[in-house]
Amino acid sequence: MQSEGKAFLYAKSAPTSAQVQGFEAFLSEKYGKTVALDFVADETIENGFILEYGKEVYNWTPEGRLQQFRDMIDEVRGRYRSSQQPEQMITLLKKSIEDWDLEALAEEEGSVLSVGDGIVTVEGLDSAEYGEIVMFESGVKGMVQDLRRGEIGVVLFGDDEDILEGGRVRRTKKTAGIPVGEGFIGRVVDALGNPIDGNGDIEADDYRAIESPAPGIIDRQPVCEPMDTGLLSIDSMFPIGRGQRELIIGDRQTGKTTIATDTILNQRDNGVICIYVAIGQKASSVAQLVGTLKKNDALKYTIVVCASASEPAPLQYIAPYAGTALGEYFMNKGKDVLIIYDDLSKHAIAYRALSLLLERSPGREAYPGDVFYLHSRLLERSAHLSDALGGGSLTALPIVETQAGDVSAYIPTNIISITDGQIFLESDLFFAGQRPAVNVGLSVSRVGGAAQTKAMKKAAGSIRLDLAQYREMEVFTQFSSDLDETTKRQLSYGQGLMYLLRQHQSNPLRLHEQVITLVAATAHVMQDVPLTKMLAFRQALFDHFHEEQGSLCDAIDTTGTLSDEDKVVIVEEAKQFVTRYLENINKES
Repeated sequence: MQSEGKAFLYAKSAPTSAQVQGFEAFLSEKYGKTVALDFVADETIENGFILEYGKEVYNWTPEGRLQQFRDMIDEVRGRYRSSQQPEQMITLLKKSIEDWDLEALAEEEGSVLSVGDGIVTVEGLDSAEYGEIVMFESGVKGMVQDLRRGEIGVVLFGDDEDILEGGRVRRTKKTAGIPVGEGFIGRVVDALGNPIDGNGDIEADDYRAIESPAPGIIDRQPVCEPMDTGLLSIDSMFPIGRGQRELIIGDRQTGKTTIATDTILNQRDNGVICIYVAIGQKASSVAQLVGTLKKNDALKYTIVVCASASEPAPLQYIAPYAGTALGEYFMNKGKDVLIIYDDLSKHAIAYRALSLLLERSPGREAYPGDVFYLHSRLLERSAHLSDALGGGSLTALPIVETQAGDVSAYIPTNIISITDGQIFLESDLFFAGQRPAVNVGLSVSRVGGAAQTKAMKKAAGSIRLDLAQYREMEVFTQFSSDLDETTKRQLSYGQGLMYLLRQHQSNPLRLHEQVITLVAATAHVMQDVPLTKMLAFRQALFDHFHEEQGSLCDAIDTTGTLSDEDKVVIVEEAKQFVTRYLENINKES
């Protein structure tokens, strides 16, 4: 840039001597030293001038003054948007415009050194901060992602075709963020908060930085309220609480996204706002998911943030942070939020691409060494806030894809150590027809029974231990042909439990249905029901209880408790129904 003690004036025509004296006096007073002025003719400037001293630029062209006015409006809106009524907001804007005085404000400008693959190297922005948004001449925005001596690395949020070497870049002094508000519910947006569903613009209520500090220990309270998934195999053995982080992990095509989708469907009428963040997914897959949400009337409480596989790596990188910023807006208003990151494996790949293009040294398995911090600072923002802060919660269900079931790989082990448990989906179980294909041995919830209702905790009983014993016995007896009756009964009971844990896609169970199933199953009521008839039997049992014991079903859903008397009623009613059901089967055969 320019040498110290000398400023440059860019204009179409030369200034008068009086104007030169005025400029020099302004600069000397501003910087406390004598500053000489050099004139540089610039035919591209029709009106006004540009004054440049060192790294600071005073843009006094119509475009520069208009930008200064826009910045003032944005600042006023950002300061008062969330705390003032609309009519007060209009009054504040009017007063700010009336009182506004055009000032000679310096902008820090730099120039492009190199550009390629969505990465721009910029010199001259020595005061730029990590995560700050910078603006290029073409109107494309970028985010500062690398700070080096004498230059910075910027990742672009748009096309780099119009960015040329030597082009101007200016600081905005704003951290990368996303508009947030109630208007986003029911919409599909990109990683910058722009609507992509064709349903018009979204009116934002506030603006939040995509990265913010996680709540401290004092600001949190224990995870003790359930976030029911509607999936019997999860709610009974690996319960998820509001404010928890539960990892969904498994190979490709084993039903990970289905578990997340069913959890969203189960939040209907629960007051929970759901956010689904698609990272590196096919656009057709996201469209199919949105269609499923619409079909089940779940989009009305869901926000979909999409950074598809065709989007640049920077957008895939910021997508989960943008989704979390949206969730924090509602959490800070005392609401419960469920956010799904699908998936963080592709997020890590996008970050690796950015890091290598920024010429950072790769770490283990060619991933950057700071990829652990990448996900920890994201997932730590999930919390159940204290009552003093409104009691809102943000529950995270990150998804990670494994290769050949290898949970000891770099990214899986990172995220397992960050989260509060994992639901491991096994390929062999999935291909055997067990869906959801939850591996009871490798799955765990570190919150445990604290996140279960009393009814679920009482009904679940020893089901996890029974299943573990069945799997162990199955392995030992698979080559044996001569089994005693007791062993046969235990194997039959375990097989029946496995079949009862099966659920069709987009068919979450209500609390009383799960409780009835568990109480009847652990009492060995369904021992003699043929496995091929098990799912049909379960649905028939539900229909029977809805008709004959409707008040009991409503009481379980409402109170979340299960008395010993209720448990006896369920067992006796189920036994009578099983007897009639088996008689009907025998008659049909």
